[in-house]
Amino acid sequence: MRQVGSLGHVEAQRAIQAVQAELARRQKQGVVAVADAHGELIGLLRLDGAPLPSITIAANKAWTAARERRPTYDIGQAARHPEHGFDMAYYGDPRYVGWGGGVPVLVEGQVVGAVAVSGLSQEEDAELAGMGAVAILEGLG
Repeated sequence: MRQVGSLGHVEAQRAIQAVQAELARRQKQGVVAVADAHGELIGLLRLDGAPLPSITIAANKAWTAARERRPTYDIGQAARHPEHGFDMAYYGDPRYVGWGGGVPVLVEGQVVGAVAVSGLSQEEDAELAGMGAVAILEGLG
C-alpha cells in the first residue's frame, strides 16, 4: 500500500507566519492558504485590508497546486499556450486556477501539500508562496 505524507497544522502555521511577516515588512495585505497533499485547506489567513475575492482565489491556488503537483503559474501558461492551450474547464472543476501564486511543497520527491498567496501581482504572490514553502521545509530540518 502506498502511503502519502501530508502537511499538518504545525507546517501550515509555519508557512503562514513566514508570509505574514514578509507582507508586514513590505506593508502589503494578502491572503495565505495552505493545503494538504489532497489540496484540502488546513490553514488560511486574510490580513486586514486584503481583497475579499482573494480568500477563494488563494484557497483555489493551493488546491490546484497540490492536486496538479506543480505551480499554478505553469498550469496557466500551458492553458494559454498559443498552439497547445486548453480551456481551464477541461479539468472539470471550477476550483482549478492558472494564476501564479500557488506552489506545491515537495518532500523527498512527493507532494505533501501546497502554499498559495493571493491579493498582490501573480509574480509577488508566487514569490511569497515560495517563501512559505521554504519555511515549511526548513522546519522539517
